[in-house]
Amino acid sequence: MPEQRVALITGATSGIGLGIARAFAAQGTIVAFSGFASAEEISRIVSELNAAGGKAEHVPADARDPLELAALVRQCEAKFGSVDILVNCAGIQHVAPIEEFPVAQWDAIIAVNLSSAFHTIRAALPGMRRRNWGRIVNIASVHGLVASIDKSAYVAAKHGLVGLTKVVALETAGSPITCNAICPGWVHTPLVQKQVDSRAKELGVGISQAERLLLQEKQPSLQFVGIDEVAALVLFVASDAAREVRGAAWTIDGGWTAQ
Repeated sequence: MPEQRVALITGATSGIGLGIARAFAAQGTIVAFSGFASAEEISRIVSELNAAGGKAEHVPADARDPLELAALVRQCEAKFGSVDILVNCAGIQHVAPIEEFPVAQWDAIIAVNLSSAFHTIRAALPGMRRRNWGRIVNIASVHGLVASIDKSAYVAAKHGLVGLTKVVALETAGSPITCNAICPGWVHTPLVQKQVDSRAKELGVGISQAERLLLQEKQPSLQFVGIDEVAALVLFVASDAAREVRGAAWTIDGGWTAQ
C-alpha cells in the first residue's frame, strides 16, 4: 500500500463530488478528479485542493464514453502510480412521466449514473488486485432503495448502482478491496437547487418555502443533509477501519427510508 493514497473521483467539479474531493485533500490524499466546468473554475478547484494539503489534478473524461473512462483510470495510474480509492459520483437528472420521458435522456442518465461506474470499476480493479488494497465507493441515492414518481431513469440507474456495488463486494470479498454505496437523501446541491427553483416558480412561493415543502414530502428531519456529512461518511468507508464494511448501502437521509 503506498504511503500517500490516490483517490480518483468522478463528477467532482461541484456538489457532493467536490465536497468529497475537498475532504480527501484535507487528509493529504492525492486527488484526481473529473467533471465538466470552465477552465477557470477547474483551475480554482485545483488551487483550492492543493492549498488544503493534497495534490490535485483534473483529468477530463466524458462519463458517457466507456473508452474515455478506461483512459481516465490508465492516466491516473500512469501519473500517480495507482488508483487506491475510486469514488463514482458522476450524475445527471431529468424528471418526467415515463410515457413522456425522452429516450435520449433515459440513455444519458443510465450511461452517466450507472454504466460509468461499471467502466471505471472494471478498469481500476486489476491495479487494486495487484497492489492488494483498494476502496470503491459508489455515490448512489435513497432512490437506489426507494422510488419517486417521474424519475424512472434516475431510480433505475441508482437501483442498478446499488446492485452493482453488491456484486463487486462479493467478487472482492476475499481481498483487502471493498466496495460500498452511499445513499444520500436531499442534499443541497446544484441538482437539488434546480428542483427547488422549479417548485418555487410552479407554486409561486419563495425559495425557503419551496425548500421546506420539498423536505416535508420525504425527509422527516426537515433538514438537508450536508455535503460535508456525506464526505465524512465516504472517508470512513474508504478507511482501514471499514475493512469489513462490504456491499453496504449506507443511508444518510434524515429518516427518509425509515418511514
